[in-house]
Amino acid sequence: IQFAHRTFKWSNEARGKAAVHCVIIGFSCNELKNPRLFLYDDYDGNPSEISAGTINAYLMDAPELLIIRRSHPLCDVPEINKGSEATDFGHLFLEPDEQRLLLANYPQTKEWLRRVYGADEFINNIERWCLWLADVSPEKIRSVPPVMERIEQVRKDRLASDKIRTKEWANKPSLFTEIRQPLKTYLAVPKVSSEKRTYLPIGFMGPSNIATGSLQVISDASLLHFGVLSSAMHAAWMRYTGGRMKSDYQYSNTIVYNNFPWPDAPSDKQRAAIEAAAQAVLDARAAFPDSTLADLYDPVTMPPPLVKAHQALDRAVDAAYGKRSCASDAERVAFLGERYQSLTSLLPSTTKPRRRKHFS
Repeated sequence: IQFAHRTFKWSNEARGKAAVHCVIIGFSCNELKNPRLFLYDDYDGNPSEISAGTINAYLMDAPELLIIRRSHPLCDVPEINKGSEATDFGHLFLEPDEQRLLLANYPQTKEWLRRVYGADEFINNIERWCLWLADVSPEKIRSVPPVMERIEQVRKDRLASDKIRTKEWANKPSLFTEIRQPLKTYLAVPKVSSEKRTYLPIGFMGPSNIATGSLQVISDASLLHFGVLSSAMHAAWMRYTGGRMKSDYQYSNTIVYNNFPWPDAPSDKQRAAIEAAAQAVLDARAAFPDSTLADLYDPVTMPPPLVKAHQALDRAVDAAYGKRSCASDAERVAFLGERYQSLTSLLPSTTKPRRRKHFS
């Protein structure tokens, strides 16, 4: 690669123009000593240019590194899964006014109605409900005509689908087609989030809060895992390896999470420091109960106590990696890239990746 423009927003004079995000890459068979790399901080303005040593496939000034899809985490950490899929054509979901009306007329449905969260609902605290009927007996369901009508419509629409698997699920119209709801407190990770945020907005959720497919879940996550995933180190890795939806970050379980090189056997003191700093981040958030994660993690409105708590968390996580500090994302990525290569070099190339015990 001889020159590259990283992601920027394409502008034109057309009316009703679509939002289009681009990269430009120039390459040839000839090696250029100092390839030119153009960076766009806000995706709209003029780029800054740097003279790179090597422009790799991720359009970073860093050694060549290709991340492969991995079905399980590289390190010994909890598995991550996407939330449940309804394939209900909207009939099992209720807006707040629909939920209140159903509850007013049929109070017995209280235990059937659950708050439901995709990435948007989670980040912006949007109220939405679903019918969660997995443990509800048939006679109870039949006693509520509006619920019966919704289930019957699910059955009809699934039967009308072109997909064989969806047709098969028409025999279970009261259920989501793919149920992956954790049975205990879990860590929620949005699949897509704004590129403007310094940190990934994640948080703990109770098992009664239903996660959909645009929210990814980690069932056995501890305060320690929350701390590392909330750090600048992990955010740099996500920006480097993750995909994009327009210019927003798209968090992948098989690429971002499963390939993330966690700290190698931190000491008890280092673990305690991360846990304390992670709790301080949660406490700083709790001081603003009326603010959404979108409010709290907007760089313009992020509260100073939360900024301070994250900075302390970054120092604690960096220390667990044996780093005093990192001056930039590029430095973090270069360090993590070396660690990734050292971990993957120990894995046999022709077999499934070994689970390495590093961090739990």
